[in-house]
Amino acid sequence: MTKKIDKKIVAYEVVNLDEQRKKAEQVEREQIEDMHESVERPEMLVGATYKIKTPQSEHALYVTINDMVLNHGTPHETRRPFEIFINSKNMAHFQWVVALTRVISAVFRKGGDVTFLVEEMKAVFDPQGGYFKPGGRFMPSIVAEIGFALERHMKMIGLLEEVQMPEAQREMLLAKRAEYDTLKGGPQSVEEGDFPADAKLCGKCYTKAVIIMDGCLTCLNCGDSKCG
Repeated sequence: MTKKIDKKIVAYEVVNLDEQRKKAEQVEREQIEDMHESVERPEMLVGATYKIKTPQSEHALYVTINDMVLNHGTPHETRRPFEIFINSKNMAHFQWVVALTRVISAVFRKGGDVTFLVEEMKAVFDPQGGYFKPGGRFMPSIVAEIGFALERHMKMIGLLEEVQMPEAQREMLLAKRAEYDTLKGGPQSVEEGDFPADAKLCGKCYTKAVIIMDGCLTCLNCGDSKCG
């Protein structure tokens, strides 16, 4: 579109569009609020509570993770963990539970990448042995199960990505499971959704779901196979 200039030109300036765009992006980045230790706790936080029931205690643990909503109402709105509370009637865990919640909450408020906490907690093993959850998943310790709850929460708020098994691989595992049950004379699980009773523990997903299929150890839960 042509625009006619009726007035006399008295000055001009060469505009660098790339430079202007970089400056605008810099200003936008400076305006985006991120988690750091100086962020004040708001009057209200949003969160979720996860119930953990272990065979090691008659009382359940209730893990509550509260999030701070950053950049509310903007395209950059995000939820970031701000604090964690763990409650139980079992007072035997009181000291380490209080210590754990304070340390984790401090890491949350420090900001940066806090997703490393998940793997660190899931790697904690109880020297007296872990336990199996319904469905065959092995928990190395109570701390590890708290780590799984934290992982579930981080996936829920978008801080961790949910890795989905390819549909073709899932269908293959279902077909192999049906073939395995047929060879064994019928379903080998006690409850619907369980894996065969003679399945071995998977070293990748900690679930008793490893069976021999086509001469190869394969996990029916995560698809891990020793044959690649």
